[in-house]
Amino acid sequence: MPSWKLVSGLCVGFLGLLMGLAGLAYAMVAKPEVQAAAKAENNVYFWKDGSQMVATGGAVNRQIIDYAQIPEAMRNAVISAENKSFDTDHGIDPMGIARAVFNMAKGGETQGGSTITQQYVKNSRLSQEQTLSRKFEELFITLKVGSEMDKKDIMAGYLNVSYYGRGASGIQAAARTYYGKDAKDLDPSQCAFLASLLKGASYYDPAGATEVDSVQATPEKNTARAVKRWKWILDEEVKDGRLEQSERDKYQTFPMPLKPKKDAQLGGQIGYLVTTARSNFLNNTKVTRDQLDQGGYEIHTTFDKKKVDQLSKAVKKVYDKNIDVKKRPTKDTHVQFGGSSVNPKTGAIEAIYGGQDATKHYTSNADPTGAAVGSTFKPFVLAAAMEYGKRDPSGGAVQDESQRTKVSPKSIYNGANELKIKKYNGDVWTDENGKEWLQVNDGGESLGPVTLREAMRVSANSPYVQLGMDVGTDKVKAVALAAGLKDDQYMANATVPSFSIGTSSPSATRMAGAYATFAASGQQREPFSVTEVKKRGEVIYQHKVVAKSAFSNAIADNVTDVLKNVVDKGTGTPARLPGRDVAGKTGTTDDNLSAWFVGYTPQLSTAISMYRLDDNEKNKDRKFEKMYGTGGEKSIHGASFPAHIWHDYMAEALEGQEKLSFPKPEPIGEKVYGGGAKSPTPTPTPTPTPTPTESETVKPTPTPVTPTPEPSQTTCGAWDMNCQSNGGGNANGWTDGGADAGTTDGGTSGTDAGTTTGTTDGGETDGGVSPSPDTGGNGNGNGNVFGGPAG
Repeated sequence: MPSWKLVSGLCVGFLGLLMGLAGLAYAMVAKPEVQAAAKAENNVYFWKDGSQMVATGGAVNRQIIDYAQIPEAMRNAVISAENKSFDTDHGIDPMGIARAVFNMAKGGETQGGSTITQQYVKNSRLSQEQTLSRKFEELFITLKVGSEMDKKDIMAGYLNVSYYGRGASGIQAAARTYYGKDAKDLDPSQCAFLASLLKGASYYDPAGATEVDSVQATPEKNTARAVKRWKWILDEEVKDGRLEQSERDKYQTFPMPLKPKKDAQLGGQIGYLVTTARSNFLNNTKVTRDQLDQGGYEIHTTFDKKKVDQLSKAVKKVYDKNIDVKKRPTKDTHVQFGGSSVNPKTGAIEAIYGGQDATKHYTSNADPTGAAVGSTFKPFVLAAAMEYGKRDPSGGAVQDESQRTKVSPKSIYNGANELKIKKYNGDVWTDENGKEWLQVNDGGESLGPVTLREAMRVSANSPYVQLGMDVGTDKVKAVALAAGLKDDQYMANATVPSFSIGTSSPSATRMAGAYATFAASGQQREPFSVTEVKKRGEVIYQHKVVAKSAFSNAIADNVTDVLKNVVDKGTGTPARLPGRDVAGKTGTTDDNLSAWFVGYTPQLSTAISMYRLDDNEKNKDRKFEKMYGTGGEKSIHGASFPAHIWHDYMAEALEGQEKLSFPKPEPIGEKVYGGGAKSPTPTPTPTPTPTPTESETVKPTPTPVTPTPEPSQTTCGAWDMNCQSNGGGNANGWTDGGADAGTTDGGTSGTDAGTTTGTTDGGETDGGVSPSPDTGGNGNGNGNVFGGPAG
């Protein structure tokens, strides 16, 4: 056994060694240099082909000012908010760390655990990597700064080097960016707000940062967060004796900062592309927005410059030709288009259209806008019917595969107008007020028994609403999510019948990505816009394409076949590309508030949206506006301007590419009947009667034959948007003359012949968004006839 003297000696020697190493480390570290941290670095964005798109950032927005130019109110605000013991501590405050942890556990506002000195050291360093060795190095630098630097120099250094968001580093740049004044002219209220930004500008800037966090960093939530923090800082200053109560009482109104300014070089579509790429990068790495804003990154994107220009040109062509604000000031104002193009084989976003100019219209229309997608949601209902099947009416609400019957597109459902919607078990569905649901079709059109294939072609509502109830709207939602939509605030209430006809409002990119899953025979790939990111030449991020099976190829290919029929012979005819296989769906919503066309070829899936919404965010009552009369049209449908934009863009985007065919679908499911449509009753074989003798035979009296009159053959123009007779590519009167040889009003073609009665859909608006418990809806005077998003 070693003696106690030996053990004691070893311990003393070990401690001495540690102290020596600590002393050496202390001597070797250097104090921060604010000027070095202020060096400018760009972020450079690249097109898909490797050429430079834009370099953002330029010089870092920082101007270093002396301690005397920093208002006392700013110094007091950060001390009360971040480090109450700043004047007396030595750079590290163990009690402050404990206090921050305790307050966090209580759920209250927190003073930072790190001291101002520690933050100054951290923010002054060019590298922001978080490693153990870096932490130890920062500790020794902090001790050195705390013991050797004057507190005034530390405070000035901290406020000059800190990042306040919007590209502003340092208090002078922040004062100019947020309030348009010099730092010395800030009042205590403005200083309290700027101090709150040091907690994280992405979540405290009232302008929001949805590219970082689309749920929590909205302008509304950020504003609420900033106001709370601002009040708390002012009150803490009073408690700490740094602000008189009488002075505090002057500031009862939050000092709302100026709106952000857009960099001129981010005009046109470039700003939307940069925002999309930033969001994709930040949401897939540990790099923070503040770190990205400080520059030095090379960001390689999926954006194809040629396709971006072609999509922008297609939108401009339709806008310039049809939208005239001076001529129709109440009909053509606030018109917006959005678009996105996704490669089905990879998920790469090859083009987006975010609006007319990113420096004027700040939010991208390729992102979620709140515009409901209407009947473009119906393919998910059909896919769910094939994936999960129709429930057994005699079973419980939750049924396994053995109780369900997989559904074929040849299945027949009731296409009647004002169809009384029922639960899967035959009980009439009612809302919480006991009102029944009578589903209307566009123009009050009743189709009678109709195949699901034909109902998709003419965009009938009632068959798909009832089909959704029979399968279960939860299953419809599951398929939509599997295809690539998100279960977020833009996914509508899935417990009401209207869910199946598109009350949700996913983004154009998400819709293009979900339809790309059909194009890829059921293989879902997450849409992405960044392939690789480098920092000073070193690769720090690479996207990996991951394919997930959303549903079988048989389901996807059958959906594609049904949607191909929509483009070949139905409401989507304007999107036809000669010689190419095209599948797609039109969508229009209640009160003509939005219109969509989403379609794809084997190589590219594209979604186009159209709606009217005031750009002025100061208008708190702004809402979607009706499009009756917009562009000189009676109403706007997915088959009108959105389909025309889709056609013009895709024709150019696919020029020179191989003309591929969709896979031939395998037979799937069984022919079921729903919504009151009955299976034909077999005709009994008649018993033969004895042949009469010649003397018993009575010759019948001949009946005059009246010739059947020819149907009306009114001729329609090739793109007559309001023609409702047999004609060419009319978008508002799809009776299939010309486009569907041999098919007249009310008839069907091909395998669907003989299944439809009445006339086909005279347009492709099917009524509108049906009322859910929180939306209300169209009524017939008694409040019980409901519309729904349309074809």
